[in-house]
Amino acid sequence: MGIILSVIVGYITFGVLFIIPFALWGARKIDPMAREGTWRFKVLLAPGIALFWPFLLKRWLNATAPPEEWSRHRRSRSEN
Repeated sequence: MGIILSVIVGYITFGVLFIIPFALWGARKIDPMAREGTWRFKVLLAPGIALFWPFLLKRWLNATAPPEEWSRHRRSRSEN
């Protein structure tokens, strides 16, 4: 039980520490729309950043842009 609790606490601790640098620099690198986000927007993102920090760190390090939406609606508009 002690090892599992330590892993969970470590995961959450790193996630909370990851919030600030990602909100300030990382989010704008992987999502161009995040550049225009206010501090309130970034505060709302904080729980998700803390929870999904491994995935966000990977995207930040790889500097991949968000995937382009290619829905049925967008395809129909491009055909006209």
